[in-house]
Amino acid sequence: MTAKFSRAAPAPTHAGDHCTLTFAPLSLDEAYWLADDPANGAVVVMSGMVRNNTDGNAVRFLEYQAYEPMAIRVFQQIAAEIRHRWADVTHVVIHHRVGSLSIGDISVLVAVGCPHRREAFEACQFAIDTLKHNAPIWKKEHWADGSSTWVSIGACEQSPEGC
Repeated sequence: MTAKFSRAAPAPTHAGDHCTLTFAPLSLDEAYWLADDPANGAVVVMSGMVRNNTDGNAVRFLEYQAYEPMAIRVFQQIAAEIRHRWADVTHVVIHHRVGSLSIGDISVLVAVGCPHRREAFEACQFAIDTLKHNAPIWKKEHWADGSSTWVSIGACEQSPEGC
């Protein structure tokens, strides 16, 4: 991917939402802060990280590519659907990283602020599951033996790990 883009994104569907696609490292503190609100009884944060293996095969690093304009729109659609299903949600934060990521790097952060924990957990799980299946983001796994494999959405649906 040759285009460089910033953390700035088109205006979210709701003032309390923040959707980002970036080459920069993601921050748990920032995601939590963006989802926090005095009306919240819970902020649920899901952090997806680069692990050192997949199905027993050693991973050296991952590479993410995305179609930015559509990915941001999908993030915003997810936030809008969350607000439709869980009307009390105060904030939805969806941040995804692209480029080359090392073992332990955070690849995706989803944070949901809500007055009640059950709804915050449900909305957060909905967001990450929907993002994995709908956003135009592709992951290439680079193996210890020097080979690499692109991971398809179909593989995510069939994998017990859920990619």
